[in-house]
Amino acid sequence: MLTDRIYGTHEITGVLEELLSDSQVKRLAGIHHSGAIFLVNPLIAHNRLEHSIGVMLLIRMLNGSELEQVAGLLHDISHTVFSHVGDYVFNNRAEDHHEQIFERLLSTGEIPFILEKYGYTLDQVLNGTFNILEQPLPKLCADRLDYTLRDAVHARFISKEKACSFLKYVVLQNGVIVIENRVQASWINDLYKRLNEEIYNEPLYVYANQQMAMLIRDSIADNTLKEEDLLKDDTYMLNKLRSTVRGLEAIKAIKTRKGYSEFMREGPTLKIKQRHLDAPFLN
Repeated sequence: MLTDRIYGTHEITGVLEELLSDSQVKRLAGIHHSGAIFLVNPLIAHNRLEHSIGVMLLIRMLNGSELEQVAGLLHDISHTVFSHVGDYVFNNRAEDHHEQIFERLLSTGEIPFILEKYGYTLDQVLNGTFNILEQPLPKLCADRLDYTLRDAVHARFISKEKACSFLKYVVLQNGVIVIENRVQASWINDLYKRLNEEIYNEPLYVYANQQMAMLIRDSIADNTLKEEDLLKDDTYMLNKLRSTVRGLEAIKAIKTRKGYSEFMREGPTLKIKQRHLDAPFLN
């Protein structure tokens, strides 16, 4: 049995159960969904596995195929330590570094053999069309909807009960997610906007992620870190960074917000991808 704070308890068997036991999937439990934000706000500390399971369960709730549930569970498997901080390390403005290395990461390890055991192929996951799972911005999809609700619950913007009650209005039309009425569609659009303003682009949180990206980038440059270390987990990375005096002091500085006043005067060098949501509705 698998229990999620938003979607409740579900019995998971077969290919999904076996994938959940795979080391690459379990690694996501050690990747903070919101990057280094937890260093300045410990309340926002949920992980990529939580989100990946949520996407899988949302697709299931909407009667998506087992293959699309598999794709939902695996869609973030190539995220680096601290999630999108990896993009900032490599100055990736599109924030899609994990997508660029997705095929390479998914092709290694046991996942292709697990898929084959249950009659699926890696190519089906890599090249399949999954309209519930993914849609281009500003459209709604399972990935975008789950992290909107989940981030909002963890940020204390909404209650778990509110997130659950909203799901009653989420349906499929022509194979894609729509909201049953204009009021609820407007609500999720406004919630997404608030998250972008008060979480994703909140100056203190941008500061934490920018400082962590700079620390990792400098540590790679001086060979304290290797690029492959970014494919470990956050605890491994923190321990490795703290093994040097510079890294230890830099992480302490982020937690105590040292240099934040300067950051506010000078403005961020980190540019966060701008997003907005335009959820479709039935009436």
